[in-house]
Amino acid sequence: MNGQTRLGGFLRTRRSQLRPADVGVRTYGERRRVPGLRREELALLAGVSASYYTRLEQGQSQRASPEVLDAIARALRLDESERLHLHDLAQADRDRPRTRRPTPERVTEATRQLLEVLEDVPAVVLGRRSDVLAWNRLGHALFAGHLDPDAPQSAGGRPNMARLVFLDHHTRGLYADWAGKARAVVGNLRLVAGQHPQDSALHALVGELGSKSTEFASMWADHRVKPCTVAAYEMRHPLVGTLTVIQQTLGHGVGPVVVVATTEKGSPSRAALTLLAQATAPSTTPPTTQGPLPARPARPGSRVLTD
Repeated sequence: MNGQTRLGGFLRTRRSQLRPADVGVRTYGERRRVPGLRREELALLAGVSASYYTRLEQGQSQRASPEVLDAIARALRLDESERLHLHDLAQADRDRPRTRRPTPERVTEATRQLLEVLEDVPAVVLGRRSDVLAWNRLGHALFAGHLDPDAPQSAGGRPNMARLVFLDHHTRGLYADWAGKARAVVGNLRLVAGQHPQDSALHALVGELGSKSTEFASMWADHRVKPCTVAAYEMRHPLVGTLTVIQQTLGHGVGPVVVVATTEKGSPSRAALTLLAQATAPSTTPPTTQGPLPARPARPGSRVLTD
């Protein structure tokens, strides 16, 4: 699927989701074949000709100016993230090379030090495709305690958070509002796909999830976009029970991001997180000495008792 096809799909879906009453378009009680706005109605609101807008939806025009795109964004009532996504889709086939080897994603030494500093806070380093590049001990325990803690160290075996949310039974059960978490994952993937249209590994992930999960396919077809910045989630952890965390993404743009989960001070959720840290802490019991203890040498002048 090329950029113009994605652009057309985005415009058609968002137009169909916008009701005439939402933008003050009078229908006079007429029966309509489509639930949302007609092309000519959207074109009128955006101040462009109906024929030009139609060509844009059908992928026959690749020269939409930033001003026209902004006008269409206003007509569609897009928020800032959606507006930028619209521009990304329009630029996909025009200004970017058609082939590009994905740049290997690595965790910098500075990020590793950050994970060490955040030892009391669950933290996970995610690549742009939601691959887990690293996590600290508590991040592993909270989000994926059923997986090998060393899994992120293998590029070929790294867990993928989007794949876990949709295809992993344990992860699905972690979220009381799984649908809300799933929509957030899809919305973020939509944004990334617009920013990296030539990333074949990303599109392969989307294809895999769409073929294995009807829920993902339905959410993806909705064309909703939303960055994963800050969100509250009620989690049901198998070790410590229910807790509410604020998941925050630290860092945006180029490079991996760090996702942390915080809890309110003095809350039951903070206590549950403390309990999880204690339950998953490495053992500090000293190793048992094997064999008999060595005999102490006799002090000068003392008598050694013998049988």
